[in-house]
Amino acid sequence: MKMKLTNRSPYFASMLLALSFLATGSATAAEDQVFKVGITGPLTGPQAAIGKDDENGARMALDKVNAQGIVADGKKVRFELVSVDDAADPRTGMTVAQNMIDSGVKLALGPYNSGVAIPTSKLLNDSGVLMATVATNPQITAQGLPNVFRIAASDSQIGAKMGQYASKNLKLKRMAVIDDRTAYGQGVADEFVKAAKANGIEIVDREYTSDKATDFSAILTKVKSQRPDGIFYGGYYSQGGPLLKQMTRLAMTQYLLGGDAICNDELGKLAGSAVDSRAFCALGGPVLESSKAGRDFKAEYAKRYNIDPLTYSSSMYDGVMLLAAAVKSANSIDVQKVRAALLKVDQQGVAGDYSFNENRDLKNSPITVYTFKNSSMTPVKDAAN
Repeated sequence: MKMKLTNRSPYFASMLLALSFLATGSATAAEDQVFKVGITGPLTGPQAAIGKDDENGARMALDKVNAQGIVADGKKVRFELVSVDDAADPRTGMTVAQNMIDSGVKLALGPYNSGVAIPTSKLLNDSGVLMATVATNPQITAQGLPNVFRIAASDSQIGAKMGQYASKNLKLKRMAVIDDRTAYGQGVADEFVKAAKANGIEIVDREYTSDKATDFSAILTKVKSQRPDGIFYGGYYSQGGPLLKQMTRLAMTQYLLGGDAICNDELGKLAGSAVDSRAFCALGGPVLESSKAGRDFKAEYAKRYNIDPLTYSSSMYDGVMLLAAAVKSANSIDVQKVRAALLKVDQQGVAGDYSFNENRDLKNSPITVYTFKNSSMTPVKDAAN
């Protein structure tokens, strides 16, 4: 039996009402202002765990700010995430940065790697895109690029902390240094060397590898002959883990020190028991468990992704929250008005306090030293200030 719909039919009225709601919803969506937020990091390759961690933090925050229904200049703002894989490679980074620019991204979070951040920062800046990076090489913000902000500590802060810690807490007198020749690895190693020497430590050897290396036996044999008290490794956890295991096979019991790129539980997974009480690293920001905001973030992250956060997911989360606050303060999604609001920001986040100096580095970034127990990161309580 066919049903005939007339303008007197209740079904006809229901359909008109439904169509009215659909039309209203479509019109509302069309009237939303879209602010595209890019995030670039290594989503494939040996550092993929970090890239995914960063993306997870940003996505958590975007869901929250979109639920707030932020309004700027009388219109609702809808934030969209554009996530790209730079594979921790500078050439790939340039390509995907251009893709973000072409897609209308207004702010780019990342990159994670300094070697990617240095070239892409100029491209993004000159294209009128804001950049909020966690890459640590001091050169990134020393270029005088007005659209480039750093939302984490720099190598100068991290290297200085580890040089001080090696001398005052671990009482080391002789150190060897190995770096992977990336912009990050060389940069943080250079900063450590400066701080170590200033604190009375002798650098007895300086060796070089690459961020693709897997066999460190020749380097370690040479280092061992110099009888250092410890080794500082400027590089990433993907090489730091195998390096520690090979030290153990060569009966090298020295401490391994490093910066933020080895400062995550992935190092423990790769090194196993070799990492326990022998590896020390520094990471910008307070311990998440030290504040209610940090504990809440960690619990929410674990519930959503079934894994604990790693290095910079909390910073990426904070970066999105800073952006939302700047859009509200500027009452606009115009990039330069948002930039002006970011310059004035003074906000407490999950990973620290956010206010920027003249180079758009953080004015105050506490550095936390960690070691490992049962292959998991744990903060050191007696780190010298």
